[in-house]
Amino acid sequence: MTNARPPKPARTRRRAPGRPDTHFERTPEHEGKGGPRGPAGPDGKAGTAPPANRNVWWLVAFTIIVFMLLMVFNSSTSGNRITLAEFKTLYANDQIEPDSVVITNNAVTARRKATPVMDKPTQVVVTFNPAAQEYYTTQVMEITGNKANAKQPSSLTPFILTFGPFLLLLALIWFFVSRGLRNAGGGPGGMLGNFGKSKHRMLSKEMTGVTFSDVAGIEEAKEEVGEIIEFLRNPKKFTKLGGRIPRGVLLIGEPGCGKTLLAKAIAGEADVPFFSISGSDFVEMFVGVGASRVRDLFKSAKENSPCIIFLDEIDAVGRRRGSGFSSGGHDEREQTLNAILVEMDGFTTGDGVIVIAATNRADVLDPALVRPGRFDRQIVVPLPDVKGRLEILKVHAKKVKLGPDVDLERLARMTPMFSGADLAAIINEGAISATMHNKDFIEQEDLEEARDKVKYGRARKSRVREAEENRATAYHEAGHAVIQALLKDADPLHKVTIIPRGQALGATFSLPEKDRVGFGLRWLKAFMRVACGGRIAEERAVGDISSGAAGDISQVTSISRLMIEQWGMSERLGFVRYAGEDRREMLLGDKDYSDETARIIDEEVRRLVDEAYRDAERMLNDSWDKVEAVAEALLKFETLSGDEVHKVMRGESIGRSSLADILASQRRTPPSSPAPKVEADDGPDAAPGLMPSPA
Repeated sequence: MTNARPPKPARTRRRAPGRPDTHFERTPEHEGKGGPRGPAGPDGKAGTAPPANRNVWWLVAFTIIVFMLLMVFNSSTSGNRITLAEFKTLYANDQIEPDSVVITNNAVTARRKATPVMDKPTQVVVTFNPAAQEYYTTQVMEITGNKANAKQPSSLTPFILTFGPFLLLLALIWFFVSRGLRNAGGGPGGMLGNFGKSKHRMLSKEMTGVTFSDVAGIEEAKEEVGEIIEFLRNPKKFTKLGGRIPRGVLLIGEPGCGKTLLAKAIAGEADVPFFSISGSDFVEMFVGVGASRVRDLFKSAKENSPCIIFLDEIDAVGRRRGSGFSSGGHDEREQTLNAILVEMDGFTTGDGVIVIAATNRADVLDPALVRPGRFDRQIVVPLPDVKGRLEILKVHAKKVKLGPDVDLERLARMTPMFSGADLAAIINEGAISATMHNKDFIEQEDLEEARDKVKYGRARKSRVREAEENRATAYHEAGHAVIQALLKDADPLHKVTIIPRGQALGATFSLPEKDRVGFGLRWLKAFMRVACGGRIAEERAVGDISSGAAGDISQVTSISRLMIEQWGMSERLGFVRYAGEDRREMLLGDKDYSDETARIIDEEVRRLVDEAYRDAERMLNDSWDKVEAVAEALLKFETLSGDEVHKVMRGESIGRSSLADILASQRRTPPSSPAPKVEADDGPDAAPGLMPSPA
């Protein structure tokens, strides 16, 4: 029997129909029309900031340099500007010092003698166009009697005067920018040099705070990882028989099963350095950075051997080369993968470096990465069974205060196919719920409500619905519940409600008697008939159909196609697989069959769906009185347990009061008399403290 699971229903959190907690829901009208679906640094050290006054001194120095440059460039033309005629008059009146006259390529400068009006000599300047230099030189020489000094301009002077300021400005900018980059880089390589440095973190037992005692429900995986820890602690124990240390360990499992937690436990148990890095940390905006970081990581690891390298989400860089949108060997991700392959293959038996990687997409990894010699071991971290779930709940329950009525074993049976992360969330949500209700401890009803909240969303008790919509929802869920109660091959009915939760207007929950890892034909057929019951009952009751059955239609279609294409459950098509190997990694779907076979596949899918629909319609027609009774009970109580549904179907009374009965009783009771103490059902308009949780 295959371990593959059917595709998940189209809702906010899609679920495989084979999950034991499978439920059938009536979704809002818009959902069928494309509506919405649902601190310290790594090293723990603070950086050292430069002194605050250092920047001020650099600003002062920059200002002084600019001021000096302005003085230098303006010195040749500074002074009182006069014309050549004025200069001739001043010189003739003996107001110019003869030895101070200097002729340059664009000006004539001289020093004017002090007068009673001006108590000190002043500079006078006669400026002219460099093209008229020869004329002005001749005139000045005649005026001064060849006593003027004619300076020959240097060939570098025009270049310096033209480009000097720009070159100096560029030099200053480069100085300040390079200094800032060195400070930002935090090391001798500067910021640009650190792009190729690995972003790994070195963890220790004190930093993680997680040991094997904190990991439960995956005993076999813990044993295999424990061998790695023992090898690092005592390598001679294994090498004396000729064994060698494994080069790589690949942790495979669905999200939330505990792969990263197991890696933290390894760091907590091992007395060796533990380098942790994510696959996405290798990829950067610059080409070649990923490969450089890989080389730097393994270099650091070899310098600290024996040690462990943990690569989380390795599928970010370890995907099969040449697949998807990859364009060849120049792809940055493929260069990073090539570097990982080379580094792992270059290990010697004395390196003492073990690579542990985690992924939930082992099917897309490159074959060269998962071959023996690189990742010698592939450890599957599965979803916990009922015993594992109980152990996980006990671990998380140590951190909270539980009430005397809490039964963790019952909760473990109620959560088949839940991951460790889901179970941790249930305990946490239960604690939050109990705190919000001002309770002294967590009660069983808090945990059961948290279970539904984690998987299906928060109950929307305040939502106001039309009477007709409420009636349609009640009959929709009654159709699911009655067929599930009648079919012996279906999972036992757990609960049915018309209180909106998440994206669903109502839901029918089942509770499997065991963990299911495969799917039998009888169970699949029963599942499809239960899914069809909602639309059939709704149509017969209100005379119309709605988009509320979108999730049911999606589940039925997905299961029937899986039965035909992958599981060989069609007599016409036989024991043949028609689905592609991995359609997610290809631009176009893989199709290894003819158009005629495709037509037969479509016909077989339609046949299975039509058979399920006709059988469900026949069952509801034969038991319509039971459907009406369950629907009326839902309209009255809003939530029914599995036992209460069976009582209603047998014609028995439920034995509890509805919200309307409680309110009517309180109105009839005199104010002096105490109100009768009755157990009330959940409802959207319930007063605080009157009713228990919907669970």
